[in-house]
Amino acid sequence: MKTIRLREGKEKSLLRRHPWVFDGAVARGGADAGETVRVESHDGRFLAWAAFSPQSRIRARVWSFEEGQRIDATFFDERIASAIAARRLWDLQSDGLRLVHGESDGLPGLVVDRYGNTLVAQFGSCGAERWKKTIVQSLLAHSGCQRLYERSDASVRQLEGLPEATGWLAGAPAAGEDPGLALVIREHGWKLALDIAEGHKTGFYLDQRENRLRFHAWTQQRRFSQVLNCFCYTGGFTVAALAGGAGHVTSIDSSGPALEKARANLRLNGLDEVRATMLDADVNASLRQFQKEGRRFDAIILDPPKFAPTAAHAERAARAYKDINRLALGLLEPGGVLFTFSCSGGISGDLFHKIVASAGIDAGVDAFISERLGGAPDHPLTVNFPEGEYLKGLVLVRKP
Repeated sequence: MKTIRLREGKEKSLLRRHPWVFDGAVARGGADAGETVRVESHDGRFLAWAAFSPQSRIRARVWSFEEGQRIDATFFDERIASAIAARRLWDLQSDGLRLVHGESDGLPGLVVDRYGNTLVAQFGSCGAERWKKTIVQSLLAHSGCQRLYERSDASVRQLEGLPEATGWLAGAPAAGEDPGLALVIREHGWKLALDIAEGHKTGFYLDQRENRLRFHAWTQQRRFSQVLNCFCYTGGFTVAALAGGAGHVTSIDSSGPALEKARANLRLNGLDEVRATMLDADVNASLRQFQKEGRRFDAIILDPPKFAPTAAHAERAARAYKDINRLALGLLEPGGVLFTFSCSGGISGDLFHKIVASAGIDAGVDAFISERLGGAPDHPLTVNFPEGEYLKGLVLVRKP
C-alpha cells in the first residue's frame, strides 16, 4: 500500500475526522489516480485511508479513519447499503430522492439520485471513478433498480483530471426503443417531469423538495395574489404556488427549453395556465424593468444558480447575490414574503445573511427573518464536514 506523509501540524483536520487532505499538507508520497493510500502524520502515525488525486488541490479524500479497514468491494457494498438504509429514516413524500450524498455518506465524490426505478450517478473524484464498476454493482443490488445512467459531466471532473462521461451503465434500452431519458416523479402529490440526460445536475433539483413544500404551505395560508418565481428552471416552485392557490405566478428563466418544461409541468398537474406567465428573459433586467413599471408582488422566490463554487469566488458572488436581493426586496409589498437561496458552497450561511441584510439596507427595506432553510434531509449534513452545507435559504417577511 502506498503512503503519503503530511507536513508537521497538518494532521489536525484529519484528527477531527474531516475527509479532505489538501495538496499543501502533503510532505511526500504519491500514487496513481484514485489509488488507495495510507495517510500518515509527519512522525509516521496512521491517520486515514484515502483515495489519491494527483491533479486536484484536494490531494486525497478519506475513505476510512479506521486502520484495520480494508478498502475493497465489501467496503463499498457496506457503505452503499448503509446510505440507502439511512434514507428510510425520513418520509420524503417522493419517488425522487438522493441515495448517496458524497462525503456525508462516507463516499467522497459520489452522488446518486433515484427517480422511480432509474438511478443517476455522478462520479466526481478519482477514487469514485476507480471503483466505478464495483459501485454500480452495489447500487443496483441494494436499490432494486435495473437501470443506471451516468451524469459525470460536472466541472469538478476537470479539477480531478477526469474527462466528462455520460450514458447508460446498466439497463440501456435496445436500439430503436424509447431511450428512457424523460421521466416523471411524484413529489408531495404533484407530478414533475425531468430529463436525466439534459436536466441540471442529475436531472432535477431534489435538494429543494422540502422548500417547495414550505412555499406551498405559505401560499395556502396567505393566498398570495401575485407571485414572482425567479430562475424558475422547470417550474417546481411555480407548481407549488399554483397548487397552493396563488392567484398568478410570473416565472422567469433565461432558458426557453426549461420554460417549456415548466409549462408541461403545469399541464401535468392540471393547473390553469391562464394563472401563469412564463418569461424567457434575464432575471436582473426583468427585476429592474418591474421596478420602473412600479409592479409589486406579495411573494418572490430567488433561487439563482451557483455564483460561487468555491470561497475564492465569494467576493464577486456576494455582489451578484446582493444585487438580486436588493431588487427583489424593493418589489415586495409590505407584509410580502421573500424565499431567497444560495446554492454556492463558497458562501457560508453567515455570509449569506450579511449579504441579504446589506441588500435590505440599500433597498431601504427592513424585514423579519421568519425561517432558515437548507437542503432536503436526503442531502444530509454531518458535523465533521461543514462544507456539505451548500444550500442556504432565508424566508423574509417585509415589515409593513
